[in-house]
Amino acid sequence: MKSTQPEEKLEPRLPWAEDYSAGTVRFIGIAELAGALGLILPAVTGIAPILTPLAATGLAVIMVLAALAHVRRKAPAAIAMKAALFLLAAFVAWGRFGPYAL
Repeated sequence: MKSTQPEEKLEPRLPWAEDYSAGTVRFIGIAELAGALGLILPAVTGIAPILTPLAATGLAVIMVLAALAHVRRKAPAAIAMKAALFLLAAFVAWGRFGPYAL
């Protein structure tokens, strides 16, 4: 959604988008999409499975940065959601890099 919709359509649903340029919002959307694909495709296909924990780490970093942006906007509900997504991404990274790596 962030990578394809014009900024005018995003702002009602994503109020934080007004703080950033259209290019930055698109970049965030593309980075999140690439991270999601990086979580799923390498593990499913068996091709370059090292990309799965790297994608999870990248998504964890994105969630930390997103939470900081929501702290600045004083949006506690959004911060809680970003924290939950961070924990999920960190869990995947730990599982794939850590002692349970395949």
